[in-house]
Amino acid sequence: MEWLNYHHLLYFWTVAKEGSIARATKELGLAHPTISAQIHRLEEVLGEKLFRRAGRGLVLTDVGRVAFRYADEIFGLGREFLDAVKGHGNARPIRLVVGITNVVPKLVLYQLLKPAFGLDHPVQLVCREDRSLEGFLGDLAVHAVDIVVADVPAGPGLPVRLHNHLIGESGTSFFASQRSAASLRKRFPMSLDGAPFLLPGHGAMLRRSLERWFESQKVRPRIVAEIDDSSLLKVFGQMGHGAFATPSMMEQEVRKHYGVQVIGRA
Repeated sequence: MEWLNYHHLLYFWTVAKEGSIARATKELGLAHPTISAQIHRLEEVLGEKLFRRAGRGLVLTDVGRVAFRYADEIFGLGREFLDAVKGHGNARPIRLVVGITNVVPKLVLYQLLKPAFGLDHPVQLVCREDRSLEGFLGDLAVHAVDIVVADVPAGPGLPVRLHNHLIGESGTSFFASQRSAASLRKRFPMSLDGAPFLLPGHGAMLRRSLERWFESQKVRPRIVAEIDDSSLLKVFGQMGHGAFATPSMMEQEVRKHYGVQVIGRA
């Protein structure tokens, strides 16, 4: 029987967490050649490459992502074992790994994931973020993530077998700073014609919906910024650089956190 060398696995896991062998040397207190040689030995045993070069850094291969997830669970279980022996152990939590596309607003994500903390059994929630749904397809294929939360469904003809589930729908609310809200609220949505507006980035479904809606209403806002990060977009709106839109289900939280006012809904 061939046994796994857990020292080799630990070195691999540390490099994957730290993102480079150089940073892992500080964490492990070992020399660069030592760590590199041990990882190569692990790759020889597995018969697969775990890392590939990307510029001057290292990224995990598909097999590397699988290995990292198992290593994460193995060393997590080891910590639980020590706690249990020392009398500090509790029921082992269910590990839920959620892939998140960065166009989904964080307040919406919180509302979606909050019920996991109300289950009878403890849950360990792990959130992984990527720019797009496509970035998670490989992780889904090798079960490195359990579910992915996105604002669009996965398209047909993909090499990965996926199931799309509609979680919910929402209208759209439009906001502006207190200084400009009153004037923009009058004659909405025509008041948006020529008014400064902050658009989400091209990857967001809300961006495409807004563009179609503007066309249907025959209004042309003056686009002053396109911002991928939904939190940063709201900060720009809060500071009076333009009106912006979010799902209506977030309306109360957006008003509370950013001090902006609703100028209309669609």
